[in-house]
Amino acid sequence: MSTTYKILILGASYGSLLGSKFALAGHAVKLVCLPDEARLINEEGVRVRMPVKGVEGLVELNTQAMPGEVSADGPETVNPADYDLVALAMQEPQYRSPEVKNLLDRIAEAKVPCMSIMNMPPLAYLKRIATIDADAIKNCYTDASVWDKFDPALMTLCSPDPQAFRPPTEKVNVLQVGLPTNFKVARFDSDEHTAILRQLEMDIQAIRFDTGDGEVELPVKLRVHDSVFVPLAKWAMLMAGNYRCVQKDAMRPIKEAVHSDIEESRAVYNWVVDLCVSLGGDANDLVPFDKYANAALSLVNPSSAARALAAGATNIERTDRLVQTLAAGKGMQSDLVDRTVELVDAWLEKNRQKA
Repeated sequence: MSTTYKILILGASYGSLLGSKFALAGHAVKLVCLPDEARLINEEGVRVRMPVKGVEGLVELNTQAMPGEVSADGPETVNPADYDLVALAMQEPQYRSPEVKNLLDRIAEAKVPCMSIMNMPPLAYLKRIATIDADAIKNCYTDASVWDKFDPALMTLCSPDPQAFRPPTEKVNVLQVGLPTNFKVARFDSDEHTAILRQLEMDIQAIRFDTGDGEVELPVKLRVHDSVFVPLAKWAMLMAGNYRCVQKDAMRPIKEAVHSDIEESRAVYNWVVDLCVSLGGDANDLVPFDKYANAALSLVNPSSAARALAAGATNIERTDRLVQTLAAGKGMQSDLVDRTVELVDAWLEKNRQKA
């Protein structure tokens, strides 16, 4: 029997997807979320619906029927020192709220290894990349100081490539997977902490789920990589798709953002790949544009960033600004990327004036 890990996950939306995979593999998961979410999850479990090859319709996973357990709590009641691994699955602006920031400080002090599945990499992770000037990118964060206490060696990044959303007509403990791709995580500095990731990778790989008509292999695996650049593959996708959902007066689906002008999308995508390579990445660690463009055909909703802006958000994750700033430091500039950053700035400005 392999080790059973206790895993703390901050955020119950995307966190539910990762948490359900860990619980299916027999591990104990605690989700940190809002009181109403926590109460519902503790009473009814989490339901994750996903498409599975060879199965008609969606397969529903219920955490109450899993070998491991999933429970939920508020940020002030959990003790980080009780856990083997922490996963950061909230949106970057949420970490500056006082109770969450306090929990982050306690996680840093407890020296628990952390795996971020945010689109916006924690500043502590980017400090692991020698070619990045961490001071020059602080203004891309809602509050960069929340990462000050973290040891970069204890922080890794997992590319949240799977697309998932909460169906608007369902309770908040229901998550639906739109694009069932893998989570790609970079190793930690230490072999000891990387061994936790490799164990989780193997345990998730071994899961077989009984649909009632037989056992199936489920999508959405964890893949551990030695290169710190592998999770940055998400940047090109965000810049060619997610942030280009943002238009002057409305939002468009990711599919349309990518396919309405495929050559423009390809230009943005490859420019971001070039940036990652200039920082020290290997083009082979990144995803080819055509593979991404094909996956984007199934993304028929606007991105979460675009939906948040449309709903009046006064802060969102600014991976667009991060990419623009890092590129400027390398003497790189793109009119298309600048245009996207301007559109996001304009929406935030408008939302802040209304607020």
